[in-house]
Amino acid sequence: MRLPLQVSCRNMDPSPVIEETVRDRAVRLDRFCDHVTSCRVGIDVPHRHHQSGNQYAVRLDITVPGCEFTVNRVGADHVEARDLTAAVRQAFATAGRLLEDYVRRRRRQVKRHEPRPHARVRAVAAGRDHGFLETADGREVYFHENSLLNADFDTLTPGPEVTFAEEPGEKGPQATSVRVVGRPGHL
Repeated sequence: MRLPLQVSCRNMDPSPVIEETVRDRAVRLDRFCDHVTSCRVGIDVPHRHHQSGNQYAVRLDITVPGCEFTVNRVGADHVEARDLTAAVRQAFATAGRLLEDYVRRRRRQVKRHEPRPHARVRAVAAGRDHGFLETADGREVYFHENSLLNADFDTLTPGPEVTFAEEPGEKGPQATSVRVVGRPGHL
């Protein structure tokens, strides 16, 4: 970390144990991203009169080149939030995941989705619940009306171009997630 860590406590006295936990966790952030320029940690007891629930709130403001992350951990849904050390650990765990994603984006190591294959609707079984697609290489692929995502099966006619995902079926290839191409407002 290039700049010193800033820790502030509100509605509570600073604890050396908590400050040491925060410092230890902040140093560990460098394992995820070695370009962290600043880290500000705010620890708050929002409602001193509560015996359970939102006993601790931990906020992290982390700055890296070109981006700033904010992590808010309020223990409303977490039993562990009654323990300040656990709330700090949760906040830093979330920050670590955000920094890992940031580094992947910077390295351009994001997951790429393969383009979905295209086909044409060859036949629709009138009064039935299925149809067949014809792929560019001439294969016939079965599809069920429930796999049609952005069109009404009852009005579907042979001819429209579709994209689909393919999986093996009981009697041959089967299309899932069939989308009609070129429909306004749809992909």
